[in-house]
Amino acid sequence: MHRSGRSATARAPVVIEARAVRKSFRVPHQRIDSLKERVLHPFTRAEYRELDALKDVSFDVHKGEFFGVVGRNGSGKSTLLKIMASIYAADSGRIRMAGRVAPFIELGVGFNPELTARENVALNGVMMGLSRREARTRLDAVLEFAELEEFVELKLKNYSSGMMVRLAFAVMVEADADVMLIDEVLAVGDAAFAQKCMDVFQAKRSAGKTIVLVTHDMATVQSLCDRAMLLHHGELLHDGDSEEAALRYYRLNFSGEGGHGAPADGGIPDVHARVVSASLEDESGVRVDNVEQGRAIGLDVVVEARRELERPVFGLHFLNAEGAVVFGFNVDPVDEDGRPVAAMGPGDRVRIGGRVQNPLLPGRYFVNCWVFRQRNQSGALQLIKLLDFVVYGTSPGPGLIDAQADVAARLEPSP
Repeated sequence: MHRSGRSATARAPVVIEARAVRKSFRVPHQRIDSLKERVLHPFTRAEYRELDALKDVSFDVHKGEFFGVVGRNGSGKSTLLKIMASIYAADSGRIRMAGRVAPFIELGVGFNPELTARENVALNGVMMGLSRREARTRLDAVLEFAELEEFVELKLKNYSSGMMVRLAFAVMVEADADVMLIDEVLAVGDAAFAQKCMDVFQAKRSAGKTIVLVTHDMATVQSLCDRAMLLHHGELLHDGDSEEAALRYYRLNFSGEGGHGAPADGGIPDVHARVVSASLEDESGVRVDNVEQGRAIGLDVVVEARRELERPVFGLHFLNAEGAVVFGFNVDPVDEDGRPVAAMGPGDRVRIGGRVQNPLLPGRYFVNCWVFRQRNQSGALQLIKLLDFVVYGTSPGPGLIDAQADVAARLEPSP
């Protein structure tokens, strides 16, 4: 997906600078936890092995960037975030952070379960750099955002995990830090709160704040992150384009590759599905590169499944030159008898074709295809770029689309 913010943030000042960061842990081969074990084996010496969590990791994050950190479990993502948050100290190397930092790393970290929400909000606000007075005055805003006004005097040990994550995230938001460090604890929240968090991310980025997000959700990485880095066994495999980071992550998980290089056939790298062909057509069915304003958009797209796709859905999104979604729709594939497709196997192909009413004003646009599973957009598997085109015409207007409206303005009779 094209994002105009990428070039802008690349020229912005560096707010996070990491150079040759290393971190290792001593992991015991055999644990002796109980008193009985110690009595039976009083002279047993614990043996350890060194686990290299991070190996000479270097990168920069610029002001105003939404920066993703991805990798398989055990790749070093959370360790890196904790070093950035000063929870861990690096064994060697350095990380420099500019501005006030607000971490949101582990559920319940920094909270005292024996204290009430009111007391914990004040305590966490101070820990994030607010004065006691500022922390107290922001209590109402925190509780309103977290939707926990009725539970302000309840001790946190009686909170559910969802209530806890809402409170912690609201505290971080109200701290108004320059840099937000977020681990994937947001997965605990419900769908409505997750969307609320995404709205906050967009607002913070627009305000010039910097967001570092550790996540396994590649749809979020592809759609929101300006750049992303891929870690694997503590090593930095990729630092740059977020879509490339997502694709390499998929290859690590599904193809057994090491995340380097392009696919052997030289085509577009893919995991769940790939585009066989994609084109626009005019009203006569003739292939075209661009579309006249007001004329219908003809689509002819062929997508091939690369893996088993259960109850697949294909979402087509039309985006403007800044990467904002102008409109979109979902297509449910059916078989030759018109019945919904229960599953597509590797090699199965689906043709997506038809006419789309064209409300677009003159300008450049892009078409992306989301591959969903289980007929549920929370099951997004992959984002595929289809094509780009220009709408040409002589009737520019305000906004993004030429909306057809049946609205009239009439003078009211004098009173």
